[in-house]
Amino acid sequence: MLSLPRLVLGAPHSGAGKTTVALALLLALRERGLKVQPFKVGPDYVDPTHLEAASGRKVYNLDGFFLDPSGLLSLFQHGAKGADLALVEGVMGLFDGKDPLGKEGSTAQVARLLRAPVVLVVDASAMAGSIAPLVQGFRTFDPAVQVVGVFANRVGSARHAELLREALSQVGLPLLGWLPQDPSLEVPERHLGLVLAGEVRPPLEALARALQVDLEGILRLAAAAPPLPEALPFLPDRRPPRVRVAYAWDKAFRFYYPEALELLEALGAELVPFSPLEDPALPEAQALLLGGGYPELYARELAENRAIREAIRRFPGPIVAECGGYMYLSQGLWVEGNVFPMVGLVPGEARMAQHPVLGYREVEALRDNPWARRGEVVKGHEFHYARMEPSPMAAWRRLDTGEREGYTDGRVLGSFVHLYLPAWPRGVARFLQKVSGEGGHKRGES
Repeated sequence: MLSLPRLVLGAPHSGAGKTTVALALLLALRERGLKVQPFKVGPDYVDPTHLEAASGRKVYNLDGFFLDPSGLLSLFQHGAKGADLALVEGVMGLFDGKDPLGKEGSTAQVARLLRAPVVLVVDASAMAGSIAPLVQGFRTFDPAVQVVGVFANRVGSARHAELLREALSQVGLPLLGWLPQDPSLEVPERHLGLVLAGEVRPPLEALARALQVDLEGILRLAAAAPPLPEALPFLPDRRPPRVRVAYAWDKAFRFYYPEALELLEALGAELVPFSPLEDPALPEAQALLLGGGYPELYARELAENRAIREAIRRFPGPIVAECGGYMYLSQGLWVEGNVFPMVGLVPGEARMAQHPVLGYREVEALRDNPWARRGEVVKGHEFHYARMEPSPMAAWRRLDTGEREGYTDGRVLGSFVHLYLPAWPRGVARFLQKVSGEGGHKRGES
């Protein structure tokens, strides 16, 4: 059995301040000398960068749509090794997920599987006594989800905090802490959510000064989480490196799940980063990964690096490009009325739109591609504002709508769908096995 203190931070809705509160708590707990392992619920690449900056530890995603209960427990125990406490930041509202009641893909599902107490983060900027019935509703909605306390965000004053505390006492829940209403404490946002931690310095020092918290109460509730059964190892036994895989890593491309990269390494990949923005040539490699990111913010710089675009266009091995990487492989990227030439391996041009496409996906391979064989079904998600014209060589068919998406010629795969590779280990193993016998690219080759 695993006895690890743990808490889940949920909220009534998106935008309540879960990330801000999580950062503040990580700082306070680290100040106490504790090793705290953060996790993030849901398919999120951005919030984990801030949690990592505050904790100094790699952040893993816990998602009940991607992983079955045993897999999720395995990943939790894998990430929590050596930690004194686990802090899980939720996604959206507590019961928001793939289905209307949040049974799958929600923070509530993860809390149930982890048997973890939930602290509800409430935006209290426009309420006082009403916090009590609001929280009581979340507390009683699902008896298997244990809401044990409240953290108030955007509080107007110390007197306001006392009013909230008094109201919560009527329903038997403690106010465990609060942060003042101060725009300087918020992490800036853009169209895909918060900006990345590397792009702006999180207001960590200001959060540490502003935080009002009952740390003893937090630690007591976290320690009350019951033991979890020992899970199977999340990763297979590590194999010696047999395939060099170059992956795009810079300001424009950096959306990868750490557990996916670890799986690739465990199955025999040597991962080598490169920058489509700055590098004049590709590193020696047998396959390329182009993850998601923000190519639309760096379209001019990407277009100006003709050498790397030509090197990618001539690369002979498998290329997998997701979302931002897919846009980069297109013929061109339209931004604010201007079109910038991209790599040109995928037909069509990418255009930015006003409204996002987002949601979980189950997709069937329409033809063999680097990850899957024709007819195989894999899981992933989409979150983007870009559009591409449908290709006659579409890679995937959505199971729910029948819509065709992406592009593949068998060697190159481009798609807006971010696949969750740990849910598809046999596909990853098959990919590396195939690549290891295909040769590849040596530095300096064109």
